[in-house]
Amino acid sequence: MSGVARDQDVDIDLGQLVRAVWARRLRILAITLAGAGIAFAGAKIMSPQYRSETRILIEPRAPAFASTQQVNDAGAGPLMDELNIASQVQLLQSADLLKKVINDLKLYNLPEFDDAANGSAMSSIMVKLHLKKNPMENPPEERVIDAFVERLQVYQVPGSRVIGISFTSKDPKLAAAIPNAMANVYLSTQSGAKLDSNSEATRWLEPEIEGLRRKVSEAEKKVAEYRTSHGLLQTNGTTTFPAQQLNDISAELTRVRGDKANAEARAQAVRNALSSGEASDTLPDIMSSQAIQRLKATESGLQSQISDLQTSLLNNHPRLKSLRAQLADIRTQIRQETQKILTSIENESKVADLRASELERQSDTVQANSARAGEDEVGLNALEREATAQRQLLETYLVRYREAASRADSNSSPADARIVSKAIEPVDPYFPKVVPIVVVAAVATLILSAIVTMLAELFSGRALRPVDAAPETIETETLVEERVAPQAAPVVAAVRKPIQPSMLAIVGDEDETDAIEDTEAAEELPEDDNEFSVASVAEYLTGSRAPLAIAISPTGDNGSAATVLLTRMLADAGRRVILIDMTGSGHPTELMAEDQAVPGVTDLLCGEAAFGDTIHSDRLSDAHLIPQGQSDVRRAMRGVDRLSLLLDALAAAYDLVVVECGSADVAGVSRLTRSRDVEIILSLPEIEETIFVTLMTDFQAAGYERVVLMSGGEGAEQTLGQAA
Repeated sequence: MSGVARDQDVDIDLGQLVRAVWARRLRILAITLAGAGIAFAGAKIMSPQYRSETRILIEPRAPAFASTQQVNDAGAGPLMDELNIASQVQLLQSADLLKKVINDLKLYNLPEFDDAANGSAMSSIMVKLHLKKNPMENPPEERVIDAFVERLQVYQVPGSRVIGISFTSKDPKLAAAIPNAMANVYLSTQSGAKLDSNSEATRWLEPEIEGLRRKVSEAEKKVAEYRTSHGLLQTNGTTTFPAQQLNDISAELTRVRGDKANAEARAQAVRNALSSGEASDTLPDIMSSQAIQRLKATESGLQSQISDLQTSLLNNHPRLKSLRAQLADIRTQIRQETQKILTSIENESKVADLRASELERQSDTVQANSARAGEDEVGLNALEREATAQRQLLETYLVRYREAASRADSNSSPADARIVSKAIEPVDPYFPKVVPIVVVAAVATLILSAIVTMLAELFSGRALRPVDAAPETIETETLVEERVAPQAAPVVAAVRKPIQPSMLAIVGDEDETDAIEDTEAAEELPEDDNEFSVASVAEYLTGSRAPLAIAISPTGDNGSAATVLLTRMLADAGRRVILIDMTGSGHPTELMAEDQAVPGVTDLLCGEAAFGDTIHSDRLSDAHLIPQGQSDVRRAMRGVDRLSLLLDALAAAYDLVVVECGSADVAGVSRLTRSRDVEIILSLPEIEETIFVTLMTDFQAAGYERVVLMSGGEGAEQTLGQAA
């Protein structure tokens, strides 16, 4: 027996727990050694498993004979993204690839993979009784594939385009051979896919090319027929015959007009010379005449003779007269010959004029023909464009066909991946690791043995002690502070001054247990000064400034009523406070809400109500309420993990968020709180030792250092009812 009265407040004697463990140290040590020995024997009995890994880099690869431009284009292309890498991981785990590896390595002949080949007698009996399908009826690779997949792991190395293929087997050689075989089959499959693409391309291009050739021939034939029928024959490849003819006539007309103007100018010059009596021997046309030149020579000779004879003969000498008569006759001939030349030039001018007229007439005719040819060229151009387009498409298809045909060989289409690390035969087994297993088993056995010993001590009552009811003196408080301060900096209830009757925070640091014996017994104080009263807890929460308080009511609705009273006291004290009803009965909602059918937390978690629609005002105070709601509780609890986000949002808007959880356990509370900045309130209107000690131990073991007891709320239900 523990010697603790039933109506007495108790505390856990951590020193007694430690002493109990120490007293049974030999038994605990023996159990620990036994557990380590069993773990060692089990690790040795287990068949060793070996693991090896192959790594593949996913990257675009071009053929070795590709041109520089193609390589640059391939290198400039986008690299594979995360989705492409994930797709390659799934491809490596595809059933077809695994079956090929199984067949290549004949894994179905190994008992490690094909258990069905060495089935038990019971399995054979069930097969004969038609209670089970005969596994031997399945293909060998299908019998092996499940065991194969269990030992296989394919994954993407984080932050890279590398895929790892690891395999575990009892045979170290097989553990290395299978990842390498999978990598080779994968590369062969990828290369084969490229070859299939090239083959499909050539098969598709062949009939297309033949069809395009016919279309090109027909289009060019139409162009030629159109040219012939419309007289649009080309002369030098770019100009049609009417256009060339018009150009020639225009050039000839220009030349003839120039000749005419030249002839008229020459004739006018000769006329001027004849009319003025000037010497015409300076004119080009006169000087170019041989007859004129001969006459001029004769004239010059006669003048020379006359000049010679005048020195010796008189002017009337017959010889001189004869020479002068010949000279006059020569000059007459010269004028006649000059007149002939003038007539000849004038005839040239007339001929040029007639030729120009004829050319102008021909030009008019050719211009009309050229205009008609221009209209015909519109249709010709359309036919030529069609023929050109068909020919360009044909040439493109021919280039693609030649490229696809050149990559028909397996070496010409490398896979877009390469092996960067081949699997090697492992030396040490991957599992079991004897030393880690033995160490973990020993530590776990030691901890479990100590926990079982402590629980036995607690259940026996020997580790429970009554709380001293006498008031503590200042000296005792100073002693407690000296013993606790070095180790209990985060403890909320550390005694640094005389304990006020406002609250009592119960903490769970086993090093502080011996020091926290200086609190005053609550049952000896007046109800208004009870350290566990609702008012004291409200005052404590006002001072702590904690953003979140989780209220646990193990006794049901009377504890929830005390939590409602606490919320209203905080609101009356000027704090912005909201209560979330997470109870099963919805009792806080009944006490605070005007309408019991308003949407609440279950509707929010089920997605049937907006966040703002679930917040309601308390009908008797300035506090706010998120009621239980009308949706199915079980369905709402599936999304309870999202409630932590709701609490964070509410903590930013309110001074304090109070969550009434009813009779929740530590696991449920842990799902609501992502951090430890939270106050745990145990709402027990009547303190029950067993419930209180159990809850306090559980929460402290879970790491919640601030656990506050709230009692003295026996009349909370009546108080709230009278207020209503």
